[in-house]
Amino acid sequence: MSNVSHFTNGLVKSNPTFVLVLGTCPTLAVTTAAINGIGMGAATTFVLVCSNLLIAALKNVIPDKVRIAAFILIIASFVTVVDLVMKAYTPDLYNTLGIFIPLIVVNCIILGRAEAFAQKNSVFPAILDGLGMGIGFTLAITLLASVRELIGNGSIFNVKLVSDNISTFLLFILPPGAFITYGYLIAIMNRLRARYSN
Repeated sequence: MSNVSHFTNGLVKSNPTFVLVLGTCPTLAVTTAAINGIGMGAATTFVLVCSNLLIAALKNVIPDKVRIAAFILIIASFVTVVDLVMKAYTPDLYNTLGIFIPLIVVNCIILGRAEAFAQKNSVFPAILDGLGMGIGFTLAITLLASVRELIGNGSIFNVKLVSDNISTFLLFILPPGAFITYGYLIAIMNRLRARYSN
């Protein structure tokens, strides 16, 4: 597999949100506004890239018996960095995302990529894999959040796109709206993948 495919794999073919259906807890919880999708996606991408890099670099040093514990320790270290930086520099976004920033530690996308890819490959492909998966996750949750924000609030990135005379559908920024939107987007992605893979 080429280095380019390590990167592009997470964008469409193995998109963690729409294809692998991983990390659904933050996907459904924080996507009430597009800015939340960008924030959570950027934080997750940073942790993915950095943890993949370090795990790939240390794969021959970490004993097999404690590899999962070591992976979680590495991931938790980078999540702590993200948590403190966001708290210091983007306090509004930090308060909005809340508990879901520390919960990046147990996000199955990150641990899954560490176990399935980073520990079996060299540093550069591991970085590309983390970057591709992170960007794929960011695009997916930002799309989900944008649809929910548009239908539920009439705006995207807090820019009003729908006239005040047109009523919005509040359900879409509530938890049931997350499931409805997510289900429809997965169905659309499956249809597009089936059409263009043939």
